[in-house]
Amino acid sequence: MLEIIEETLVDGVKLLPFLFITYLIMEYIEHKTSEKAKDTIKKSGKFGPLIGSILGAFPQCGFSVAATNLYAARVITLGTLISVYLSTSDEMIPIFISEGASITTLIKILGIKILIGMIAGFIIDLILRIRKKDDEEERIIDLCEKEHCHCDHGIVKSALKHTINIFLFVLLITFVINIIIHLVGEETIGNFVKSNVILGPIFGGIIGLIPNCAASVILTQLYLENVIPAATMISGLLVGAGVGLIVLFKMNKGIKQNLKITGLLYTIGVVSGIIIQLIGIQF
Repeated sequence: MLEIIEETLVDGVKLLPFLFITYLIMEYIEHKTSEKAKDTIKKSGKFGPLIGSILGAFPQCGFSVAATNLYAARVITLGTLISVYLSTSDEMIPIFISEGASITTLIKILGIKILIGMIAGFIIDLILRIRKKDDEEERIIDLCEKEHCHCDHGIVKSALKHTINIFLFVLLITFVINIIIHLVGEETIGNFVKSNVILGPIFGGIIGLIPNCAASVILTQLYLENVIPAATMISGLLVGAGVGLIVLFKMNKGIKQNLKITGLLYTIGVVSGIIIQLIGIQF
């Protein structure tokens, strides 16, 4: 147990400066581009899924929340909302960078998330247009996002706060993972997940439903620890929309519709993961 604690702390301390620098850069970019990004997606029209999937891949503060609010106000389509959800990566990017993981692998994962988000978004909007179910009246609602984003306190303070929060969470997750690996064995866990082509992505998708940064942290750490394959991680990251789903149930009227959206998101993520696993795409 002492060895596990020591290993967890050493790995965590090494991670800390890289996390802070990464979040500082992200906060600066988000400060400069967030309003422009939201304006762009508002004006995207039929190209919403294309714009949404690309913008969603950038780790901006609360972008899934912004997209959810725009959908609740019927400013963007369901296809655009889903494309944002699917491409959102939450904490994957800073953890990949701070852990010194391959940038090529990171770019491939982001690329496939963008592609899946784009394709799914266009198909959803096409189906809705054909069925003529997207003719609801626009209702512009005054929606506040600041409770979900703390970017108004200055980039250094915000980056420091985010770094500490994620550092402590990563420390906890890493500790739990290390204990599980020690007790069960890395090879046993890896073989179980890899040998269950369908169960792996289903498992990843369930983790992805956790409505905060926990999902992306858990999945990314499990992948980097070689506990789960890339397909399982991607299925979870596709489903994971940060706090977007919480805001959806709060701001969008109709619990049945919200459950259908959640189910649709989960199905796309899991099916995509299974296909990636079957095809044998490597990262």
